[in-house]
Amino acid sequence: MPYDEELAGRVRSALADTAGVSEKKMFGGLAFMLNGNMCCGVDKTNLMLRVGPERYEAALAKPHAGLMDFTGRPMRGFVYVSREGFETPAALQEWLQLAVGFVETLPAK
Repeated sequence: MPYDEELAGRVRSALADTAGVSEKKMFGGLAFMLNGNMCCGVDKTNLMLRVGPERYEAALAKPHAGLMDFTGRPMRGFVYVSREGFETPAALQEWLQLAVGFVETLPAK
């Protein structure tokens, strides 16, 4: 299993009412695109989120969040969240809204 399919299903369900969402295999996992821009994704164990440069430090300071550094270099504006950080539907929704809120400010591709 290249990515956590159960988590992908949860994210898919949480974003079901969001217009402009599509899926794309990316970063060795599954990315959810919003109007052509990467918004969030899943890998084997983590939720990946694009929070943007202005919310980056605040997102990293939240419990269970960490650097998205799968290449060995952190990607500024992106964070990983471990399973403990999105166990409940409300926690997952809170994280996803942070990413959606940022990506909605970007021009569509």
